[in-house]
Amino acid sequence: MVKRPYPVGVKVLRVFHSAVVDAWRQRERELRRLGHEVHLLSAQRWNEGGSDVQLDPGPGEQVEGVRTLGRHPALFLYDPRPIWRAMGEEWDVIDIHEEPFALATAEILAIRKLRQNRAPYVIYSAQNLQKRYPIPFRWFERWTLRHAAGLQVCNTEAGRIAQRKGFPGQPRVIPLGVDLDQFTVSTRRPAPESPVQVGYVGRLASHKGVGVLLEAVASQPHLVLTVAGSGPQEVEMRQRAAEPDLAGRVTWLGSVSQEDLPAVYARFDVLAVPSLTTPGWAEQFGRVVVEAMASGVPVVASESGALPHLVDKAGVLVPEANPAAMAAALVQVGSDQELHSTLRTRGIDRARECAWPAVADQFNQLYRIVTHEPVESATQTDPEVVVVAYGAPDLLAEALGSVAGLTVTVVDNSSRADVRETCEAAGVRYLDPGHNGGFGTGVNYALERRLQPGSDVLLLNPDARISVEGARALHTILRAAPALASVGPAQVDEDGKTARVSWPWPTPLGSWIEAIGLGRLNKSEDYVIGSILMLRAEALAQVGGFDEDFFLYAEETDWARRASLMGWRHASVAAVPAIHVGAGTSIDSERRSAHFHAGQERYFRKHHGAAGWQVARGAQFVGSLIRSALLRDRRKADACARVRLLRLGPRNVEDLLHSAGDPRLLPRRAS
Repeated sequence: MVKRPYPVGVKVLRVFHSAVVDAWRQRERELRRLGHEVHLLSAQRWNEGGSDVQLDPGPGEQVEGVRTLGRHPALFLYDPRPIWRAMGEEWDVIDIHEEPFALATAEILAIRKLRQNRAPYVIYSAQNLQKRYPIPFRWFERWTLRHAAGLQVCNTEAGRIAQRKGFPGQPRVIPLGVDLDQFTVSTRRPAPESPVQVGYVGRLASHKGVGVLLEAVASQPHLVLTVAGSGPQEVEMRQRAAEPDLAGRVTWLGSVSQEDLPAVYARFDVLAVPSLTTPGWAEQFGRVVVEAMASGVPVVASESGALPHLVDKAGVLVPEANPAAMAAALVQVGSDQELHSTLRTRGIDRARECAWPAVADQFNQLYRIVTHEPVESATQTDPEVVVVAYGAPDLLAEALGSVAGLTVTVVDNSSRADVRETCEAAGVRYLDPGHNGGFGTGVNYALERRLQPGSDVLLLNPDARISVEGARALHTILRAAPALASVGPAQVDEDGKTARVSWPWPTPLGSWIEAIGLGRLNKSEDYVIGSILMLRAEALAQVGGFDEDFFLYAEETDWARRASLMGWRHASVAAVPAIHVGAGTSIDSERRSAHFHAGQERYFRKHHGAAGWQVARGAQFVGSLIRSALLRDRRKADACARVRLLRLGPRNVEDLLHSAGDPRLLPRRAS
């Protein structure tokens, strides 16, 4: 990857089969206006909206048509030769606007690998249903997501699903764009005594809910309908519209080109989007919603998939498959001029958020993040300190005293008055989330409410202490090495005994090496423990916060592993000293052990799969069994307790602790 100084534009290779549609290449035009060099590979010809579209580049447009084999979006392949040539060049970012499970994505990444092109890649996903694809598509998907530097999604659920399937970072929700120069606000207003002009734009397929819309219109004589689109249900829908209760009230326009759509929207008082969720599909975005809003047409939509988030308060939502509710909403919006005007104004504002310049700006931010471009504000301010506390006000007071003078936020998972008083006495911000979601959840709570947005963050356990000078020294070292995501100081306990702070990644094989007593031979320093840990602002922007499935242990290991997958490193700094009491806020060793091993189980399951966890579990079980036979006294008892814990399953035991223990504990989510 060629590093370019801030704020020069990046050199981007984008691959997007649907860029055959001229209007959808506006993203690239806007990116070039922002100073980026964008080369686009598109299909030469592709079926969009039921008709074939031929790529027709404009003058000077940097787009190259590529032949394709196959017509299904997930099952087609590109002619590999243009991709091979492109991968021989140097790029700052490779932006693959294809689903991670698609054959074309696997082809592009295979060529990238063969060409030894090391540019980070960004992937796209709209899939908002949890699906388990057959082999090898399942393998394609996991590998693609796990090694991606960035992910663009058009709805929030797609991002959550991608994270569950292996994407290590923070998805970026970027809408599909709309051209506000093409879709301009019409002057049409509904006439009080005239029929309500209802519009539908889209495919005539069962999951699009056109049948529901026809029944809604049939039930209300005051409604007339115009349908723009074609599809497999067209004959059936036309037959239904010819029946007496709809005769003469439905107009069919057939397929409409992108260029002619603005004139179609200008005919509507209200647009209906009656989509139906099926076992294999839910509305992923709803481009017609944004186009209608940009045209000043209010929207009535079903609650399928991403529609509620997209429509929000700029339209009216109705239950799926409910003709009566759809009809009532259409009549209300088309007849109530005040409501129509309010929704029209809100819709125009919503459309501006999806305008191509706004979309390009979000891609600009994404590219800056995946290329690890420095955030200037992070170099100009001290780090913000975050402490997640649970009782132990005396220890907390010492920790806060050690960093007096820095900006500090304390998240109190115990909601105790004495913790609040300690924070007030120290003059630091106190936050009570109202529940104990664990360490990672507490950190995220503070990150979402940062006093210094864009600064680096120092995580400090309440039973740990570091001087202000030490914190600033860590910050200087972090900032001096652009590839570092986190740094931690050397640590000693109150007796001066040195603790190991840098560790190798946990692996199934490593668990067996540990079980036979050879673990200390592995001197790798892959990540730093989280008791005192400084996190880089740029890494937080790319990786996101901690995984809240982890309760008390291994969350920093998981975060560090995810960061490493995205090109970051971690280091300990022997020259900066700190003190860590260790387990200073917990006196229940069995509960602590359950949380520790449950964190280990979550880590192994997440990064090595269920089989990897069972291999590691077997190693830990054997090792604990051997120790229970060889050791004596307290160490023997501890080994026996671990045997029981591993036999029952650490997560199962932790769940029991949550259900029977502190009522402030949130139920743990399945991971």
